Amino acid sequence: MKKFMQLAAVALLLGNGSMLLAQDKEEKAPVYQITETVNVRHTPVDNQGSSGTCWCFAGIGFVEAEILRMYGKEFNLSEMFVVRNAWTEKVAKFIRMHGNNTLSQGGEVCDVLYMIDKYGMMPEADYSGKVIGEDRHMHGEMNEVINGVARAIIKNGNKKISPAGPKAVQGVLDAYLGEAPEEFTVDGKKYTPKSFAEAYRIDPANYIEICSFTTEEYNKPCMVEIPDNWTWTPAYNLPLDKLMEAVDYALEHGYTLGWAQDVSNKGFSGKTGLGIVPEDPENEKLWEEIVTEKKVTDEDHQRAYDNWDAGDDHSMLVVGIAKDQNGNKYYKIKNSWGDRGPYKGYWYCSEQYLRQYTIFFTLHKDALSKAMKKDLGL
Repeated sequence: MKKFMQLAAVALLLGNGSMLLAQDKEEKAPVYQITETVNVRHTPVDNQGSSGTCWCFAGIGFVEAEILRMYGKEFNLSEMFVVRNAWTEKVAKFIRMHGNNTLSQGGEVCDVLYMIDKYGMMPEADYSGKVIGEDRHMHGEMNEVINGVARAIIKNGNKKISPAGPKAVQGVLDAYLGEAPEEFTVDGKKYTPKSFAEAYRIDPANYIEICSFTTEEYNKPCMVEIPDNWTWTPAYNLPLDKLMEAVDYALEHGYTLGWAQDVSNKGFSGKTGLGIVPEDPENEKLWEEIVTEKKVTDEDHQRAYDNWDAGDDHSMLVVGIAKDQNGNKYYKIKNSWGDRGPYKGYWYCSEQYLRQYTIFFTLHKDALSKAMKKDLGL
């Protein structure tokens, strides 16, 4: 009898344990239950590693999605071939400006279009940029060395700019990223970077940027005044409602958007894979329940930009639309941090998040409605 009682007690404990596990499993179900409603075709999530090249990963993802849309071909293109060419251009501009221009690893999605147009493109398999013995991108030392070379050049120690300077920059890039091949083979055909780009042409003239600032005239181009816009690319300025209308129209018609925005805020959560604008950022129930979001106005957006609460500290690719169980709208975002988070490298950012933290978008002109093209004079 005693043995039976002991066995019964063990069975009870095991049963309770199963119940607790079931309860625990139920408690860990996502608070925000996301359902996708639009998912534009795009390539897999990648990983920028320890590099400040999110702009390039978002931009290459954008180009890959455009090639899928226009040519029906899926490629994994090299980010580092674009990065090395961007560094070449950045240093040259830095010198021309006597050091009075941004010189950093940052940039914008549109930079990828410019670099591909000038230098071409190639597959990741032919140029990974990982030659220093690391299995992920590690650019801290390289960035410092490039900056050191560029700043040494502008000291003008020879009383004139030497032709050796650009060669020194290329030497640094070769050392840290590897020498770029002059030819490679894709689908049994030989290409150069330029001929490969011509075969799958992405013309920068067909792409624009759109932004929303109350300080600028609407439906006209304006300069996006942010440090990483080193190419001084303008954007068409829209009221915030019109900007969001353009985002929806593009996604619903099969276009992705390159997105420059801010993620250094309490509403962007790596643990939940969500971006929201909580009405009360100090709410103790934040992420434990669906909280009320702030209704972001044009003035809120402008104030966040002016106060440095919203900058372009990150770039990602907008690839779809979704909703939660309460019908609130979200946007599916392809990030470049590997398969991090509950959505394996994707984030879902609310409509209010895009309204609050967007700096600008890059998109194809044909992703705009006829009415909007007319308003912008395109």
